[in-house]
Amino acid sequence: MKQLFRPVFIILLLITIGLTACGNNDDSETEDIESNNANPNEESVLNIALDATPATMDIPRTAATTSRDTGMLMFETLVTTDADFEPIPMLAEKIDISEDNKNYIFHLRQGIKFHNGKEMKAEDVIASMERWAEVSSVSGELFKTATWSEIDEYTVELELASPSSLTLNTLATAKAAPAIMPKEIVDAAPAEGIEEYVGTGPYQLEEWRQDQYIHFTKHEEYQAVDLPATGLGGKKEALVDNIYFHLVSDSSTRLAGLQSGEYDFAYNIPYDNYELLQNTDGIDPILIPGSNMIFKLNLTEGIVSNPTIRKAINYALDYDEVMMAAFPNKDFYWLDPSYMHVDLPFWKSDAGSEHFNQNNQEKAKELLEEAGYDGEEIKIMATRDYEYMYTMAVVLEEQLQRIGMNTKLEVFDWPTKTERQADPTLWDIFPLGLSMVSTPPQLLSLSPTWAGGIADNYITDQIKEIENAASIEESREIWEDLQAYNWDYLPVINLGGTSTLYGISDKVQGLESPLGPLFWNVTIEE
Repeated sequence: MKQLFRPVFIILLLITIGLTACGNNDDSETEDIESNNANPNEESVLNIALDATPATMDIPRTAATTSRDTGMLMFETLVTTDADFEPIPMLAEKIDISEDNKNYIFHLRQGIKFHNGKEMKAEDVIASMERWAEVSSVSGELFKTATWSEIDEYTVELELASPSSLTLNTLATAKAAPAIMPKEIVDAAPAEGIEEYVGTGPYQLEEWRQDQYIHFTKHEEYQAVDLPATGLGGKKEALVDNIYFHLVSDSSTRLAGLQSGEYDFAYNIPYDNYELLQNTDGIDPILIPGSNMIFKLNLTEGIVSNPTIRKAINYALDYDEVMMAAFPNKDFYWLDPSYMHVDLPFWKSDAGSEHFNQNNQEKAKELLEEAGYDGEEIKIMATRDYEYMYTMAVVLEEQLQRIGMNTKLEVFDWPTKTERQADPTLWDIFPLGLSMVSTPPQLLSLSPTWAGGIADNYITDQIKEIENAASIEESREIWEDLQAYNWDYLPVINLGGTSTLYGISDKVQGLESPLGPLFWNVTIEE
């Protein structure tokens, strides 16, 4: 029977995306750069102080913020999100969806060049999407059971095993994103990740000098979408010739470099420097809402895999004390039981709030006794590369010791911590900030393949129900019940959310920050 397709309901997907000619891009970029530099023959440079070394820039394999922010300069996806976090096309020109929400036909933009000069075609998309489904922590069962096939060189079809109203939202994720890469690089990728970073984005990797800097240069053959910039999509231009991410783990060094002009932008400035940034000429503070703060609990190994122990830990905690220690001003954080970010009102939920921020040490001690706790060691894993994580871990340890728990705080650099969390025999609890996702199935805290897993079939079954619901409204109803269940089961302890403090030179113009700072469409005055 002939398959009928209907237009995508998102207005921007109805628009055929025009391709901006390379010659026109070069002319406009030259004009912008010349207007912002005293010597137009000198290449412009943006110097950024990054707070932690990315473990990888293979962004389908990781949800780390440092990997996302660097990797997004190089890699693009079929679909991304606009300023309202709704899916819009990027490397797809048009998308047709079958009436039953099982078949999606992606018409690819033509003439898109990878950094190695090869044109992007259907074979590259299929190889990339199949790998993403296998290695990503957010692809879920929906894509692990899906089939990608080539219709022609510029058209691919996605066939789902089950219908889903969340397909485009999932494909638009910036966390562990479905980056499109050349087929030959995907095919040659070892299990531990790709060895060559080649994408279609406005910047390409020039050099990664370990523990020193990551250098990106303009992708001269980049073709921007001829639509207004919005969120992570629309028109993206490389208006600065060179971008350096300097790897500076010490926060005082990042701040001093920003003040001296060595750096134009600095990540993760300690909150007690907020007023200093406000009062320093030529520098401004930026607060970017983003992460939900959690304590990740080990569900598969060790004493914390006991659900009664997890409940005791939750009752022992004073969430406000933890958050105030790590983010010492109530303007920088909020307490909220919602697993989904508060800036996503459709998904935000108070379900399970009766278990939220109980701060009841006597009840915690009763639960420890009920669980038969006998002084077993609780291994708390932290890193000082992100000072808030270390502070949260210190306060957690103090609060658990108050109810008689035997704790051991272990501190590692960020790459080591990221590596160790994959082995559930090495830790029991660690603090983390989880960046915003657009649908509940993308939540790392509910992924059976991430850090400690999910030892509960009900959660994984309900996630499938959310993915396969006939409408997004039905998905929302299922999510309400699942969040209530999560607050009893406790795969994580969700404290609330925070805004991260960055510092920026007033020479930097055009920076937007829907999820984190975006460095395309940015100029710098010399």
